[in-house]
Amino acid sequence: MTVRHFFVRSISPETALTGEEYAHAKNVLRLGVGDEIVLLDGSGREYDAVVCRAEKGALFCHVTGSRPSDKEPRTRVRLLIGALKGDKTEFAVQKATELGVAEIGVFCSRYSSAYMNENKLERLQKVAREAAKQCLRACAPAVTYHADLASALASCEGYANKLFACEFAEKSDVSLASLKADTALAVGSEGGFTEEEFAAARAAGFAGVTLGRRILRAETAAIALTSVVMFALGELG
Repeated sequence: MTVRHFFVRSISPETALTGEEYAHAKNVLRLGVGDEIVLLDGSGREYDAVVCRAEKGALFCHVTGSRPSDKEPRTRVRLLIGALKGDKTEFAVQKATELGVAEIGVFCSRYSSAYMNENKLERLQKVAREAAKQCLRACAPAVTYHADLASALASCEGYANKLFACEFAEKSDVSLASLKADTALAVGSEGGFTEEEFAAARAAGFAGVTLGRRILRAETAAIALTSVVMFALGELG
């Protein structure tokens, strides 16, 4: 049976589970004194712990040891995705987390028909944490929001590779099979990108890539491109 994982803000010899993590541990999983768990602080390490006492609103856990996680990717990948309607953005965030993405930026562009607010962003961050725990990662991707494409593209400064998926690109500017080092990906919303946005992305150092002859749904494109890139970087092998 897999030992349950929980995120905390910081680690101390006796670390408390509070808030949503406490509620899940206590009310859903029925954990109590003596149960073994793994604590995560987003540092990339896993901390073995045992529940040592319970109080109202908190489970206190004695940390018994730690180790570097072997589930975190060796190469950093940042995914930019246009805000999607319904729960499709949540779906994309969940799958990108499982695939090993380190950072996710959600943006609005010319043809975006969905909108974001603080509550939706908080929900996406929660989805990322839950997905990270499910796939046994030690870090949940940071999820940020960009009000326009320009700021989203600017957030990728410093990445060795920058890829811009565009449905009207006739061919890819780079070979995905030869990718090495940190990589940033950009995928549009349901409406795709304009020619002007494609030109702006190229001016920002992004290479245009095509995902084949068929038009993919935005969430499918995000997952497909992320999967191909992760495989090329050796993260799925």
